[in-house]
Parts: sequence; structure tokens; C-alpha cells
Amino acid sequence: MSTLGTLSVIFDLDGTLVDSEPHYYEAGRRTLAAYGVPDFSWAEHERYVGISTRETITDWRERYGISASVEELLAVKNRRYLELAGAATRVYPEMRAFVELLAAEGVPMAVASGSSPEAIGAILAGTGLDAQLRIVVSADEVAHGKPAPDVFLEAARRLGADPADCVVVEDAAPGVAAAHAAGMRCIAIPYVAAQADAAEFATAGLLLRGGQAEFTARAARAWLADPAGRP
Repeated sequence: MSTLGTLSVIFDLDGTLVDSEPHYYEAGRRTLAAYGVPDFSWAEHERYVGISTRETITDWRERYGISASVEELLAVKNRRYLELAGAATRVYPEMRAFVELLAAEGVPMAVASGSSPEAIGAILAGTGLDAQLRIVVSADEVAHGKPAPDVFLEAARRLGADPADCVVVEDAAPGVAAAHAAGMRCIAIPYVAAQADAAEFATAGLLLRGGQAEFTARAARAWLADPAGRP
């Protein structure tokens, strides 16, 4: 058993462990442009942060009147994303340090993401995070993506952990809501600073309004040991 007892940690991937949102934005922009939707902006992309790729594309079809199927659009966007992400995806340094710290202490960990299994696998392998994060759940594998709790509950099941013993690390409001719905504590690190006041973030056990600039591995580890305290 780890030094933190029965606790397990479940990480979101995009915007939490790695700074992949720029790649997702560019893949989305290129995909939409190919289907007659020009000038897709970063501000428009921000509304989809934390939502699964499938749900994002389903919304695109309705919002932009695209006739192509969800499966076709998924294939195109995933291909474009993998081309971009394969070149370079940055791991947040303090997040890597946190993963390594938890691994050294024997804390069970998993990744639960709205991305496709292929995208998750490529990012973890390309960054070397797959050495510590071997249990992975994609929203494609469960009935409902975030803000439904399905991905986190499935991650807990695969870890053999009680949801009440799990802590989720998240950057987006839908993910924080999903953690709360799953009965899990949450460390929230908003990717979009302007969203830090969203009601979903108020449910987090630890909210770092400054985002990744405020996060440190040692402070997060201290909070896990003593949630009543604040780094």
C-alpha cells in the first residue's frame, strides 16, 4: 500500500497533464475549414475545452450545418490531431514531477480523458508518461462523456478503488463536475482563467485559480495528505 493509504489519483490529460489544447484547436480549425467553415477562432474553441471529441463534433454538425457523419469528422480530426501532436506535445513540468512523486510512493494512478484511445496512447507514449500511467479510460469507452461521471467511475473500477478514495486532477468545468458527480475529491487547475468562477469549480476540494502557474507537485502532495490545509 502507498504512503497515502487507499488513495488513488485520476488525471485528466488535455490541459491538465499536457498542453495539447493548441493542437486540438488547430486540428479542429483545419477540419472545419475542409468542410466549409472558415475562421474558427480560439475563443470558439474554448467553449469545447473539457468536452469529449465526439460530443464536440456532434455539436459542430448542428451548429455549423455540416452534413458529414460524426464518424467521418472524428476520423479526419483525429488524423490531423495525431499529425500535430506527434511532432511535439509539452508536459507541464510540475505535473510530470507530481506523477513521478506519486509513482515513487506507490500511489495508484489512471488517466480519464475525453480524447480517443489512439490520441491518449500517442500522447502518453510520446511524452514518456506511459511508464507511470498505464491505466487509461477514454470517453469513447463509456456511455457518456464529461460532465457525466462515467470515465472517472470506470477508471476507479479498473484501479480497484472506491470512488470516495479517488482524487481527480482536472482543468475544465465539465471534468470538475464529473468528479463531483462521481463522489470524488478534485484538484482543479483551470486551463481557461476566465472560467475559474464557474459554479462547477466551486465543488473542487482545491481550486488553483492561477492555473498551471500556481500548481506545484509538492504542494499538491501536501494537500493529498491533509485536505483540510491549503498549499
